[in-house]
Amino acid sequence: MGYQNITFEKDSVFLVTGGAGFIGSNLCEALVNMGYAVRCLDNLSTGKYENIEALAERENFTFIKGDIRDMDTCTEAVQGVSYVLNQAAWGSVPRSIEMPQLYEEINIRGTLNMMEASRQNGVKKFVYASSSSVYGDSTTLPKKEGQEGRVLSPYALTKRVDEEYGMLYKKLYGLDTYGLRYFNVFGRRQDPDGMYAAVIPKFIKQLLHGETPTINGDGRQSRDFTYIDNVIEANLKACKASGDAAGQAFNIGAGGRLYLIDIYHHLCRALGTDVEPIFGPPRKGDIRDSNADIGKARELLGYDPEYDFAKGIALAIDWYKEYLK
Repeated sequence: MGYQNITFEKDSVFLVTGGAGFIGSNLCEALVNMGYAVRCLDNLSTGKYENIEALAERENFTFIKGDIRDMDTCTEAVQGVSYVLNQAAWGSVPRSIEMPQLYEEINIRGTLNMMEASRQNGVKKFVYASSSSVYGDSTTLPKKEGQEGRVLSPYALTKRVDEEYGMLYKKLYGLDTYGLRYFNVFGRRQDPDGMYAAVIPKFIKQLLHGETPTINGDGRQSRDFTYIDNVIEANLKACKASGDAAGQAFNIGAGGRLYLIDIYHHLCRALGTDVEPIFGPPRKGDIRDSNADIGKARELLGYDPEYDFAKGIALAIDWYKEYLK
């Protein structure tokens, strides 16, 4: 299980776009520690240099400040690269509703630029971040590839389009692409600040600081919360996957389903506090229930998540206690 025993050719070069972000920086760190050459491309619009600062001194790590919306930047970044892990995107459903044109530019055009640059420069595998949001208004549980509903936000639409491009680039050009539909990833270095922060780091920080968190909706919405190390495993195993599995999208979750109010009470117990939350209005564009069927990823990628929620949240809480001192 896990990713520690995954190996690549010694001269492999990895490009992680969005590499200064939450998921990207964890991918960079894992690959650098495994001894591979890693390039990190990020414009620092949402990523933070502090996430990769410790890697900057490592001789097998290179930081490129640049924007995937610029084709020349993409082309230069992929020179000599074996594997691209494309994490560069703007997240947040609510923010996408406010800024649909920007999401189109970054999440669709930027991803297309990276696919095209990868195709032109002989990249072996192109692994890219998709999202469980592509399931839209589908009420089927668990969520299974091929049973998508109508998307509910511009963010979800951008990820749906990325998947269509991924399929076309395999079919038309032979580029091995793998879309990873992340289900509510959490863990070290996920930003707890800002109005678009994810709920787990936001709740942890508020509870540690004696503040009263707000839950949007009634708290009975459910999620498949997925620890960051599971996502690292999925990316690296996609890089090793058969070309027969390329051009497709895969659910990457823990395969569980937890209610938000139960998560909140779990955090309260773990942090030794007892604060009743405030309940606010539901957020536009949010999926009500989410639970991943990971059977396809198990079969075609060899994905075998090592961390369930309990194991992952304990590690995350320990990290935030140290980080938020």
